[in-house]
Formats: sequence, structure tokens, C-alpha cells
Amino acid sequence: MAGQADSLKSILFALFANTSIAIAKGIAAAITGSGAMLAEAIHSVADAGNQLLLILGLKQTKRRPTPDHPLGFGKSIYFWSFLVAVILFSVGGMFSMYEGVHKLLHPEPLSHPWIAIGVLVFAIVAEGISLWGCLREVNKERYGRNLLQWFRQSRSSALIVVFGEDIAALFGLVFALVAIVVTYLTGNPFWDAIGTISIGVLLIVVAFFIAVEVKQLLIGQSVDQRTLKEMRQFLEGRAEIQAVFNVLTLQFGPDAMVAIKAKMIPTGSETGMLQTINKVESEFKTRFPSTTWLFFEPDYKD
Repeated sequence: MAGQADSLKSILFALFANTSIAIAKGIAAAITGSGAMLAEAIHSVADAGNQLLLILGLKQTKRRPTPDHPLGFGKSIYFWSFLVAVILFSVGGMFSMYEGVHKLLHPEPLSHPWIAIGVLVFAIVAEGISLWGCLREVNKERYGRNLLQWFRQSRSSALIVVFGEDIAALFGLVFALVAIVVTYLTGNPFWDAIGTISIGVLLIVVAFFIAVEVKQLLIGQSVDQRTLKEMRQFLEGRAEIQAVFNVLTLQFGPDAMVAIKAKMIPTGSETGMLQTINKVESEFKTRFPSTTWLFFEPDYKD
């Protein structure tokens, strides 16, 4: 699982790209009157705001446990990630749909289309750099899985959100570029409106898939299956353990809770067994440093 530092790098890449792109798009939208460009400007502003929310979420995960929250605040990043999906849907997607329909009903000719085309080419390059930075962090936890498998199985909600936003932004820019070029070549603002609506549909679809994945984490998911398999193999390979009955895990943002039920090799005394369990727990946490809470139940049967 990618650490907080890895997720933060991706967020900062995206924040820098979206802030610079939003300014350029806003100026171009005001000059050209393009609905697709305005939709993209709002999209970038929403993305930049979303990245700030994710940074806030990562900061909150570091808060110490309290009596009211004895397992800490690791799950707070899931709330902020889900909120980002809602914002992407409402501010980005729904506004683009509205603007596209408005342009269909009240078409306006484009002004200075080459400015819009130049800004979009710049934005595609900048967004491509942001996606490249995100993919560098994604590749650290893919372990041979394709991107779709990683997206469905990852426990790094911040990385899921940034990846989804970057993909939506890049495709949205391509849609806007095609719409403006076709509008310029045909002189028909209908295509600009269609491009704006297409961007809205794209954002809504991406927001839906992000929300579905983050919802699973909000409800409560185990650590990823690869890590869970390694945990069980570690325990089964311990000379102190005769049989592993169950390994129950729960992901809390960057942290994990692990509960183990196992049959121990007899030591001849209660103190000896406790010392053995303490040794296994210590080495388990060293092997799996994301394990913040570890509960070990010795038993003779499942």
C-alpha cells in the first residue's frame, strides 16, 4: 500500500497543474466565449479545491486517538475522498451539463479560437505531467496488476481520487480541443455545446466510479489481499505457532488493525506463552509497519 508521502506527492503534482491550468482556461474562456473552455475552467477549479480537501484529509489522519475515537482518525481521508467525488459530480459534471444545454439553446460564435486551442494544448501537456507523477506512485503498489484491477483493489483512497481526476481531466481536455477545432472549422457552435455536454457526462461517470470505490473503504475493508496473504504466510511460518485459525484485518487510512486467532506451541507455562506472543507481535509489526493495532487471541480450536 502506498504511504502518505506517496499520496501527498501525487496530490501536490495535481494541485500545481490544476491551479495553473484553471487560470489559463479562465482567461481563455472569457476571451473566446467557449462553453467547453468554461466547463474545463470550472472543472480545474473544482479539481484544485479537491486536492486541498485531500491534503486536509491526510493531515487529519495523523491526529492522535482520543477516548471518543480510540482507533484514531485514519478513516477521515475516506470521508474527504468521498466528498471530492460529490464535488466532482455536482460542481464539475452538473455545471458542464448545464452550460452545454445553455449553449445549445443560445448558441454563440467563438471568438479568438486559436487562444483556446493554445491553452488546451498547454493544459494537455501540464495534465499529462500530473498524470505521469500520479502513475509513478500507482506503479509502486500495482504489483503486476493492470490499472483497472489496481483501481478496484487499492486501499489508497487519495491516490484513487487523484488518478480518477487526472484521467477525467486529460480526456476532458481532449474533448474540449476536438469540440473547439470542429466548431472553428465548421463555424457551427453546436459542436462546442456538444463538447461541453460530453465533458459533463465524463465527469459524472468518473465521479460515480470514484464514489463506489471509496464507499467500500468507508464501510470498512480489509487490507489488500496481497498483504493479507503475506500476513498469513508470515504467521504460518512462525515456529511458535502450531496453527493459524483466523486473521481479521481492517484498513484505517494509512493504518491497519489486525486480529489474530491461533494455536500456540506449548511452552510449559502461562508466562512463557505470553512472552512468545509478545515476540510474534513485535516481529509482525516490524514486518508490517502499517499495523497500528494488533490483537492476538491464543486458542486451541477455531
